[in-house]
Amino acid sequence: MLDKIEAINGVINNFIWGVPAMICIVGVGLFLSFRTKFIQIRKFPYAMKVTFGRMFKKREASDGALTPFQAVCTALAATVGTGNVAGVAGAIAIGGPGAVFWMWMSALLGMCTKFSEVTLAVHFREKNKDGDYVGGPMYYIKNGLKKHWLWLAYLFSAFGVLTVFGTGNATQVNTITTAIDSALFNYNIISEDTAPTLNLIIGIVLAVLIGLILLGGVKRIGQVAEKLVPFMAVFYIILAIGVVVININHVPEVFSDIFKGAFNPASVTGGVVGSFFMSMKKGVSRGIFSNEAGLGTGSIAHACADTRKPVKQGFFGIFEVFVDTIVICTLTALVILCSGVPVGYGQAAGAELTISGFTSTYGGWVSIFTAVAMCCFAFSTIIGWGLYGTRCIEFLFNSRVNKPFMLVYSLVAIVGATLNLDLLWSVAETFNGLMIIPNLIAVFMLSGVVVKMVKEYFAGKEQ
Repeated sequence: MLDKIEAINGVINNFIWGVPAMICIVGVGLFLSFRTKFIQIRKFPYAMKVTFGRMFKKREASDGALTPFQAVCTALAATVGTGNVAGVAGAIAIGGPGAVFWMWMSALLGMCTKFSEVTLAVHFREKNKDGDYVGGPMYYIKNGLKKHWLWLAYLFSAFGVLTVFGTGNATQVNTITTAIDSALFNYNIISEDTAPTLNLIIGIVLAVLIGLILLGGVKRIGQVAEKLVPFMAVFYIILAIGVVVININHVPEVFSDIFKGAFNPASVTGGVVGSFFMSMKKGVSRGIFSNEAGLGTGSIAHACADTRKPVKQGFFGIFEVFVDTIVICTLTALVILCSGVPVGYGQAAGAELTISGFTSTYGGWVSIFTAVAMCCFAFSTIIGWGLYGTRCIEFLFNSRVNKPFMLVYSLVAIVGATLNLDLLWSVAETFNGLMIIPNLIAVFMLSGVVVKMVKEYFAGKEQ
């Protein structure tokens, strides 16, 4: 039975994350870019000014809301995760260094897609019975499109609920236990026999922490995210920049390989990766999987922001993709390529390849710090996706199911810490990809609303 599920899921997964989905995501990104006159490039300095330049200003949000900074941190909590570490390594191993170039291209278009998603989410959001702002793809479908499109909103929410337990929780907890186990094995603190007991304890502790944070409501989620995300991002960036600086003499060659490998992978990989299409596919798909532009999930967090200016919050979407892919994913790629660790092109690779880049530069002691970084990345993803799942199940039913859902979601951490999750990860990834379909249909159809709001905003009507 499991073999049949795995086979069916494999076919669907290859389709969802293959050529058709890639064409749709890139196509919608290009369409939105042309309609907004490439706002992500044209207004990039302004985007940095209204996001990075303002987000550290202290102010309180109203009841049931997040500050704009908390909203972007919550969204980044879900996007900046193990995909930035393991996903980039996998893209380079299968697609060659040129995959990094295509990751940049997907981010360039993804900035506009996410800008549109966030703008629409804030514009079409509602307040629920508890006085909290709720929004995201299901709400801009419901309130922005005609009634006969409402089924798309339910479809998105159903896929969202099915995704969060795997992508957002169990697999992330599994990453935490693996990272901790690896670090402790290196120092002979635990053995193979004691690891299962330790993992069970870790799972129980994480379940309690997740429950306490999620049951505290959206404001507590925002408060945790605004402290955890900057810490983990700065911590990882400093470690990665150190690797690049120590291996600075390799940087020109690495960038040369990235650009040459984008169009002629065989010239860089020794012929192992010879397909230009494979390099492009891996770069684009991993970029999308990392920054979630096109999935619409990040806009759920942004809809909670205490702001009356949808377009201004939309610029946080541009900032989010820039930080996630252009900064963090690029640094991960440089850690791998500058450090000189053997990549093994054509073979699957994950976080261990990135960790090898750090340890070959700093030494084995850094495994403790990489474990801390991986744990922060994974835990922040759990919290961010917890909010997404809560909003999706609330849309399908009502806010009364929120707390039971949060309790179940918390307990899944124990499953993630103690079981093999290969099939669950694959199935969750498929449902994650299926969320793209209803979201991109809605964003495409509502593109005129985005264009109109942008014109009004810069004409001074919203400022």
